[in-house]
Amino acid sequence: MPRDASELARRLARDAEAVCRHYLSKGRRQGRYWTVGDVRNTPGRSMFVRLSGPEFGPGAAGHWTDAASAEHGDLLDVIRESCGLVEFRDVAEEARRFLSLPRAEPPYEPRSPVPTGSPEAARRLWAMSKPIAGTLAEAYLHARGIEDLKGCEALRFHPRCWYRGGDDDPRDQSRDAWPALISAVTALDGTITGVHRTWLDPASACKAPVSTPRRAMGLLLGNAVRFGCAVDVMIAGEGLETILSLRRAMPSVPAAAALSANHLAALELPAGLRRLYLARDDDPAGHRAVETLADRAHAAGVEALVLSPQLDDFNEDLRKLGAEVLKNGLCVQLAPDDRPRVRSTWLPPPRSVEKLKPPTTWRPTCSTTSSSPTPPTSIGRRRSWSSGSDTSLISRRPARDD
Repeated sequence: MPRDASELARRLARDAEAVCRHYLSKGRRQGRYWTVGDVRNTPGRSMFVRLSGPEFGPGAAGHWTDAASAEHGDLLDVIRESCGLVEFRDVAEEARRFLSLPRAEPPYEPRSPVPTGSPEAARRLWAMSKPIAGTLAEAYLHARGIEDLKGCEALRFHPRCWYRGGDDDPRDQSRDAWPALISAVTALDGTITGVHRTWLDPASACKAPVSTPRRAMGLLLGNAVRFGCAVDVMIAGEGLETILSLRRAMPSVPAAAALSANHLAALELPAGLRRLYLARDDDPAGHRAVETLADRAHAAGVEALVLSPQLDDFNEDLRKLGAEVLKNGLCVQLAPDDRPRVRSTWLPPPRSVEKLKPPTTWRPTCSTTSSSPTPPTSIGRRRSWSSGSDTSLISRRPARDD
């Protein structure tokens, strides 16, 4: 049986989690740490105990620090303070008693830890996720107007994804895991380098009520959430929902979501690319990112064309203006040889085309199956795509023979 303090502390550190569960029972495990209010077992999160690490030196297992009081020590100090002991012989006796308790064998051999936020950690999270069909993540996207998810193998769902609260989250938050939409960030060769997480509220199928419901991890620079394999034409944009909204209108065009303005500016372009469409968000950061990537594309001999939303972003266009208005607005911004890629919707032809009197600012829809232009189907007042003025869009109902 060990007799000196250092040997007792090392023996306790080998089973640090069991020590914390016994003497700091009002805390809980968070990753590689045990968090609790203080060394006297008060509920909270200001004190953290390392559960793994070397036997001695900086970062050793069993060492703890209280961020609120700046106190620190080892597991012998935890036993002393949590039990209210004064004399060292009493502390040592309690430690020896604890070390003699029988231990249950672990049910499995844990995998070796990987650095938090690393590409390997991202790949492990992706492997633990499941296909999106029939899940809360699919319901969330449907509520955002994104209904067709064919070809979206880069999206998965995790029912309980760990969420580390920030300073803006309530201290008494009752849960540290939420359902999440998981998006794979890949390099040009398809290697998963990171993931993007969107935490969801199971009660509403909206984003979870936390301070930062969207976070990315892994190696993001130059990479993106990719849909399809780009050959000669592709779409690039910032947000995941922006790209998915554009795919609602152009599902056959490969697309990439860089997840932020800075990462969009640094996106790596595939070899052989001929034309790049840049989905611009209506904010200063989005404008700068598009300009930077357009300059890089031009320098590489790639034609760069900017796609601008009518509102703040293309998902807002889809939700508030509708799919047909989104398609019509995209059609006039595409190169002529790419317009047939826009998904067309069949509309019954009017009985008296000559009686339809569209406004002068109206543009025909991009249809490749009809020789005559098809009027928009939206009813109400919308801003014109060409002039920016308000104009009444005509109905698709046939003209009356008055």
